[in-house]
Amino acid sequence: MVDDRVPDDLWAWMAPLIPARRLRRHGFPGCEPVDDRAALAGIVYVLRKGVTWATSRPNGSAL
Repeated sequence: MVDDRVPDDLWAWMAPLIPARRLRRHGFPGCEPVDDRAALAGIVYVLRKGVTWATSRPNGSAL
């Protein structure tokens, strides 16, 4: 489903613009990072559909 929203040509154009990931902390690492292409697919979905981020999730939560 990610490939439908972020075609290969769009990803090839956007991927170099995404900054490199930082190393995770050892003591309090937090959540696992989301795949960059999946995050971009979420952004594209919200922009194309014109919905708010809170209503784009099935349960309406931010996470």
